[in-house]
Amino acid sequence: MKAFWTYTLARLAVFGATFGVVWLIASIWVEWGNLTSLLVLLISLVLSSVISIFALAGLRDKLAQNVQERAARMTQRIEESRHAEDVD
Repeated sequence: MKAFWTYTLARLAVFGATFGVVWLIASIWVEWGNLTSLLVLLISLVLSSVISIFALAGLRDKLAQNVQERAARMTQRIEESRHAEDVD
């Protein structure tokens, strides 16, 4: 579970930093309005996603490994439970 929260917080941090930079750039060159806010949000989402693909690859791999191990343990417990039912 620690890997999930680490990855999630890292993604939020990347998004927050990207949003801040895009917001600063937009506030310098563009007149602010509702459409500008939406565009800044969309540009930030796209840029942070691209950055996260490369910058957070290690954390994502660690999370995937953690999920795979948990799924294997659950499958093993289910199989053990089935085998115990068959023995009775």
